[in-house]
Amino acid sequence: MGRSVPKLWLPCLLSLFLFPNLPAAAQPGRAGITTGSLFEEMADLVNLARFPTPAFRTVQFSSHDRRSKLPGGPDWFANADGFGGEPIPNFEKVLRVPDANGVGEYLIADVEGPGAVVRLWTAAISGQIRVYLDGASTPLFEGSADEFFRRPYDRFEQMKEVDAERFGRTIYQRDASYAPIPFAKRLRAVWTGNTKEIHFYELQVRLYEPGATVATFRPEDIRQYRRTIDKTTAILADPDNGPAPASEPKAFEASLKPEEKSTLIRLEGPAAIAQLSLQLAAKDLDQALRQTLLTITFDDYPWGQVQSPVGDFFGAAPGVNPYQSMPFTVRPDGTMVCRFVMPFERSCRVDLQNFGDQPVLAKGDVQTTPFAWDERTLHFRARWRADHDIIGSNRDVQDLPFLLAQGKGVYVGTSVYLMNPAPVPTPYGNWWGEGDEKIFVDGEATPSTFGTGSEDYFNYSWSSPDIFLFPYCGQPRNDGPGNHGYVTNYRWHVLDAIPFQSSIRFYMELFTHERTPGMSYARIAYHYARPGVTDDHLALMPKDLRLVPLPEGWQPAARMGAARSVFFQAEDVLAEAGGTTLEESRFWAGGKLLVWTPQKKGDRKSFKIPVAKEGKKQIHVALAMTPHAGTVAFYLDGQPLALGNGSASLDLRCPYRTLLRSIDTKPGELTAGEHVLAIESLDGPDSAGKSQIGVDFIWVQDR
Repeated sequence: MGRSVPKLWLPCLLSLFLFPNLPAAAQPGRAGITTGSLFEEMADLVNLARFPTPAFRTVQFSSHDRRSKLPGGPDWFANADGFGGEPIPNFEKVLRVPDANGVGEYLIADVEGPGAVVRLWTAAISGQIRVYLDGASTPLFEGSADEFFRRPYDRFEQMKEVDAERFGRTIYQRDASYAPIPFAKRLRAVWTGNTKEIHFYELQVRLYEPGATVATFRPEDIRQYRRTIDKTTAILADPDNGPAPASEPKAFEASLKPEEKSTLIRLEGPAAIAQLSLQLAAKDLDQALRQTLLTITFDDYPWGQVQSPVGDFFGAAPGVNPYQSMPFTVRPDGTMVCRFVMPFERSCRVDLQNFGDQPVLAKGDVQTTPFAWDERTLHFRARWRADHDIIGSNRDVQDLPFLLAQGKGVYVGTSVYLMNPAPVPTPYGNWWGEGDEKIFVDGEATPSTFGTGSEDYFNYSWSSPDIFLFPYCGQPRNDGPGNHGYVTNYRWHVLDAIPFQSSIRFYMELFTHERTPGMSYARIAYHYARPGVTDDHLALMPKDLRLVPLPEGWQPAARMGAARSVFFQAEDVLAEAGGTTLEESRFWAGGKLLVWTPQKKGDRKSFKIPVAKEGKKQIHVALAMTPHAGTVAFYLDGQPLALGNGSASLDLRCPYRTLLRSIDTKPGELTAGEHVLAIESLDGPDSAGKSQIGVDFIWVQDR
C-alpha cells in the first residue's frame, strides 16, 4: 500500500504523473501558461472540474454572415458564410480594398493578450494568411490559409521531433486543429484573397484575465515540449489505456421491471467519480438504452444534475455504436464508459429508472478519487432534452435551445441525436445541419461564438455522412443514404472549454435543406457549474423518452441532389431471384432490402434497368454496408463499370454498424431501352456462402 495523498493535491499529482518531465512553467500552479501546459490540458479531464485560474473567456472569430447582428431580427438566420460573393465581407474589417484582380486584405482577428489560439477549422479557404504574435513585424505564419487552419504546426521543422503521425490524428481532428498557439500581448491574423472565392473559417481564442503570465509560442516550443506533446497524443489516441483512477472499482448490478427505479450506488464525499461504466441488457436493447433514465444526484439536490437516457448520456445513441473519445467510450459489447470527473462535497447517488415496457438488466462499476471541495469546485451536469415531431425548414428557421443557465460554470461538450426522415437520398437534399451555433456568455448582446454551420461546429464539413471518430469530435451513427435516418454527432470542449461567470445561452439553428416534418432532435449540453446555478431544464416524461421510429415505407425522392432521377426497388428489377431473400425493416426504402448470398468468387446478380430516353446518365446503387457484407464490382451490359471515383471495386464491410449508402458509378451515354446492371462478388473461398450483399434500390439520373 502506498502513502496516503492529501486530497487537495491529487489533481496536481495526477498531472505530474502524466507529465513528469514538464518544465516548471508548464506545471499547474507554477509560473504561467506555456505551449507545454496547454498540451497538458488537452488530456486532463480533472482540470475541467474546477473553475479555471487564471480565468479566461473563450471567443470565436468566424466567417458567419455579418448581416446577422440583431438576435431575432430580420437577418438573424442569414446564411452567406463563406462560399464567396457575400453582401458583406465575412471579416472583422476591410484593410485594403480589392485590386483589379479582386484581391483584397481583410482582418480575421486582432485581440490583445494574454491569450491562446485553441481551435481552428475550415471546410475550405482560398488565399493567404499572415499571423502575427505580440506585435512582431515578422509573421509566425505566412502562407496558405487552408494549411494554417488545418495543420498549422506542419511547416515547422521542429515537428520531426515528435510523433507526427499520431499528432496528425489526435491534435488535428477531421477539419479542425487543436494545436495551441499562446501569445502574451497580441494576436493579429490577416487574410489576403478574393472574397468571391471560398473562405470558410473559425478561429477560437482564449483571452485570459489581465496579469496572467503567458509565454508566447515559438516553433522551438515543439522541441522543448516534445515529451509532453507525445504523452498527450498517446493518451488522446487511446484514452481507455490512460492512467487508471486511484480507487478499486465499486461494482453494482440491478434488475429493473417496467416503471421500476433502482439506486445503483451511494457514495460519501468529499470525493469525485473518476470513471463510470455501465452496460444494459434487454430484449430490445435500442429501446432500453433510450427508455432507461440515468440520474446522478450530487449533494442531495432535489433533481439530479445528470438526467439522461442511458445510451444518449454516453454519446452514441440510438443503440450501441462503438467509439472511443477522450471522455467517453462505447465498446462493441455495449459497455459504456464515462471519464468526465464528477466531484461532490457530501454525497452522490446513481439511479436508474425503467420507463419502458420490458425488463432491463444493468451492471457496471464506479471508480472514485479523492477530491477536495473548495470555492472553485464544480458539479458536473448533463441534462438531456428532446423535441419530437418538429418541422425542419430552410425558410422557417428556428433557434433550438441547448442550454440556458444562470450562474457560474464551464461548458464542456455537446451531443445531438436526430431522427431525420428527409427522403432525398443525397447529402444535398437531406442535410439537417445548415444552422449555426450561437453562444451568448455573461449577458452578451451578441454571441461571442457564432458559427458557420452545425457540421462545422462538430469539426467536419459538406454535410458528410461519413462515420468518423476523434478524441474531441465524431459521428458514430449516420444511417443514410446521405444523412437520412438516425444521426449522432458529438464534440467535447476540453482545450476550448467555455467558462461563464454569470450566464450562458447556447442555441443551434435548425436549418434544413428543405422542409422536413416529423424530425426528432435530442441533445445534451454537458457542463460544470457552481452550486446555485439555475437552468431551463424540464423534468423528463415517458413520452420524451421514446425512440422515434424511422418513417414506414419511405421512398427516395427525385429532388435536389437526386433531381432528374428515376428510382427502382432492387427486387422489382431483379433478373432472377436465385440466392436472394428479402429483409424487412423501416431502415430500407419501401421497408425491404434484397439480400444476395454469393456462393463463390465471380458470381453475379443482374438487374434489368429500363431507360426511357437516350442521353448521358449516371447509375447509382443504394447498398447495405454491414459486418457481413463483401467486396463487389459492377458491370453494365457486360462491360466493367467504374465507380464515380474511378475505383473498380467496393468493399462493403463495416464493423459493428449497418449503413445504407448510395454508390455512384461513372456517368456515360446510354441508349433508350433495357440495360443490364450486374453486381459481381469478389470474395474468395473463405467467404463462400457467408458474405451477403444487400441491394436496396437503383436509380438512374440524367446528366
